[in-house]
Amino acid sequence: MIWAILALLGVPLWLCALAIGVTIMRNRSLRKRTGDVPVRARLAGKKHWIRGHGTWVHDVFAFRASPAVWQEHLLWVDSATLVPASAADQKKLRRLGSGFVIARFHHPDGEPADFATSAAHSTALIGAIAGAQTSDSALGRGRS
Repeated sequence: MIWAILALLGVPLWLCALAIGVTIMRNRSLRKRTGDVPVRARLAGKKHWIRGHGTWVHDVFAFRASPAVWQEHLLWVDSATLVPASAADQKKLRRLGSGFVIARFHHPDGEPADFATSAAHSTALIGAIAGAQTSDSALGRGRS
């Protein structure tokens, strides 16, 4: 139906197909990044979980929602805590499988954001911030 409307408006269908192809290729390229973590995110002030991919760059979690063209977020993470899943969260995140993990990332300038991932990717999601906090405290550079 949408194709017919676009054709009537004079938009070439090859241009629409090209735009869809670029979006799909950008989404696939996210999965090939080093340290990629497939996550669901509930950002500060939002109620819904959105799917996407994230990666750690030192103490910054870079998150890009799918489709990759729409949303990109950089979150400076000061600390992270594991959050127990409520019944509503378990229903909404059922596609992650049993044993999924919800991590709440805190940052100094705003409200915390929640990120959920499957049990297989839990160490990649939490491990980077836990390792950074351990090395900072060992060096005497505790976060303030």
